[in-house]
Amino acid sequence: MRNAPNLSLRNVTRWPPGVKCPPGWGLDPNVVELSNGRRGRAGVRVDRLFVRGSAVKKILAAGLVFLSWHSLARAAAPLPGFRAGAAAVDVSPTTFPVLVNGGFLEAKADRVLDRLSSRSLVLDDGQTRVAIVVVDSCMMPRELLDRAKAIAYQKVGLPADHILISATHTHSAPASMGALGCAADARYAAALPGKIAASIEHAVANLQPAQVGWGSIDDADDTHCRRWIRQPDKPVIDPFGRPSARAHMHPGHENPDVIGPSGPIDPQLSVLAVKSLSGEPIALLANYSMHYFGATPIAADYFGRFARTIGPLIGVQEGKPFVAMMSQGTSGDQQWMDYAAPAKKVTIAEYSDRVAAKAAAAIARIVFHDHVPLAMAETTLRLKRRIPDENRLAWARAIVAKMGGNVPATLPEVYAKEALYLHDEPERELKLQAIRIGELGIAAIPNEVYALTGLKIKARSPLAATFIIELANGSEGYIPPPEQHALGGYTTWPARTAALDVQAEPKIVEAILGLLSKVAGQPAKTVEVVQTPYASAILRANPWAFWRMEEMAGARLQDATGHGHVAVLIEGFALYLDGVEVSGSTPGRALNHSVHLVGGAVKVGGIPSSNRSTITLAFWSGRSTTGRPSRVLLDRGGSNGLVLIEGDRLTVSDKLTNRHVAGRTSLEPKRWYQLAVVGRGDQVQIYLDGKLDGEGEWVGPATQGGTLFVGGEPNSSTSFAGKIDELAIFDRALSAAEVSALHDVLHR
Repeated sequence: MRNAPNLSLRNVTRWPPGVKCPPGWGLDPNVVELSNGRRGRAGVRVDRLFVRGSAVKKILAAGLVFLSWHSLARAAAPLPGFRAGAAAVDVSPTTFPVLVNGGFLEAKADRVLDRLSSRSLVLDDGQTRVAIVVVDSCMMPRELLDRAKAIAYQKVGLPADHILISATHTHSAPASMGALGCAADARYAAALPGKIAASIEHAVANLQPAQVGWGSIDDADDTHCRRWIRQPDKPVIDPFGRPSARAHMHPGHENPDVIGPSGPIDPQLSVLAVKSLSGEPIALLANYSMHYFGATPIAADYFGRFARTIGPLIGVQEGKPFVAMMSQGTSGDQQWMDYAAPAKKVTIAEYSDRVAAKAAAAIARIVFHDHVPLAMAETTLRLKRRIPDENRLAWARAIVAKMGGNVPATLPEVYAKEALYLHDEPERELKLQAIRIGELGIAAIPNEVYALTGLKIKARSPLAATFIIELANGSEGYIPPPEQHALGGYTTWPARTAALDVQAEPKIVEAILGLLSKVAGQPAKTVEVVQTPYASAILRANPWAFWRMEEMAGARLQDATGHGHVAVLIEGFALYLDGVEVSGSTPGRALNHSVHLVGGAVKVGGIPSSNRSTITLAFWSGRSTTGRPSRVLLDRGGSNGLVLIEGDRLTVSDKLTNRHVAGRTSLEPKRWYQLAVVGRGDQVQIYLDGKLDGEGEWVGPATQGGTLFVGGEPNSSTSFAGKIDELAIFDRALSAAEVSALHDVLHR
């Protein structure tokens, strides 16, 4: 029974519901298989049990046909313990030259500088078996990975929906799929599925009783947002000839043409560790949101060096079998370079070893368990692509015709060919997965997603700890949050590497949360906003409305007072950036967040009429004063009521009466200020950081009912370019003491 060869997948015999598999029958998954995707094994009660056709003869030959169902049930043994097995298989190319993707244009390599691997970890809790595989590849198509899973199923009987396969995203590996200006290397892609399946097969063969644990540590020093918001007059020209990119990747260090990152980072370095019952390390799965370091092909990049160097740091003895793997986190807009600081000379070895040391510190704090429940769920999601319109299609066909069959040599040629690919395949089906390992959740997405997407999922996951593996079970390109599409840039340009519909990201987030809820057996959480001392102080002052700017998604801002007053973001903004500093924040983990206006604005309607009122907010201007036009910070709309930044000073301007009240403080760019504009009848006062900065006769911006635009008229030359935080409107005039007290709380 245990070694039945060449078992057929046809002529399946169905056994009745409620029958327990007798001892020994399920030890070979090629003999029995459960209808719910679990392996048949001793003592497991199942709904239905299947025995593959050719195994029936062996069962009959063994005389097992004479056993009654009741005797089978009595023969059931206790559940076995938790087991784990790991293996690594070399997937380096053997035939040269090979094509290498990861750049805009085709590249080739003629040697291996650093071996590539497919690393597999198989976990088994006695009822459920799952495999997690990480391959040193830039990206792999779903079709290739489905073949690998089919081979693995033939070899070890593990169903495809219990296998997660992802790419590390090294940009120095052979091209397993076509992307931008590079085609797939057909010979390499054909050989890869079998090698991936072999790593799963070897990991199953290495199963042994094991303990498992997980943990994380923050490493904000080694990942940063690589996509930066441009100065309004410094957009990047896209491949279609338009100055459309208001945000773009890799701006260079301390570039004056950019303002700041377009999104947050996720500093969490997560680890799943497995060791034998005697304490010998078996395997380690790490996850970190950092795109890649950069290496000469063919090489595994920092992912490979991490896998080689982490072992000795956690007590792996030389010569002992051990498999470590670094999986790709939500890093579509992340990279190791900090563009806000001067460039530093860092080698890939220095970087890898630093991250490995951080991971070792996390592992040292792990509590191990000798048994945890496993669960896995999978779904598919069909999404539309952003296909070219007739004008774009005509442009693309004309360029491709001139190429005469040559590979692309310019960005317009790259994106012209990509337009034709999208036209030919207007939809894609994504495969999404979630795994539960005790109280740890692992989500798998076949895209390059932004760090903000990962933070959304982690914030709402029903499990105590969660991490996300991207480029898993396929590669469907970048998935920016919807608001980021309006900012343009490389990660939004329509191509196979960034093709899906603008609303794809929220659909993927909800699908993943549904899978995590399924494996956890409980619903997703709601996002909890940290109640800072400053927010509490504002609420105690009883504002008409108060918007914290803590939103991670959408264009509607939540009124923290509970009054439900509407504030809406107008297109041209980025969410969840670091806000005005409050006590308790740590690097990469701000307790307060803000909205960055990139040509957009905050629109507040229904403001009540009053001749005494106050507007308070924190602002951070990204535009320098030299040679720049005035920027509108507050605009009441209609004929009057502006708060401007003119030159380096605040100015309150009444367009109707041509009155002006100028501030005295010289403002610095890229610095937080707290502003309060107080209307007292026919007087206006400007407070900056709790101190009176200017006053005079004027009809203030909130002394009449109507609409307020924070950031000025959207997409105009005078739009505010910077961050807005903690916006509150009072239907009374705050006293000087109250304004000062609020500032003191903010910077306590």
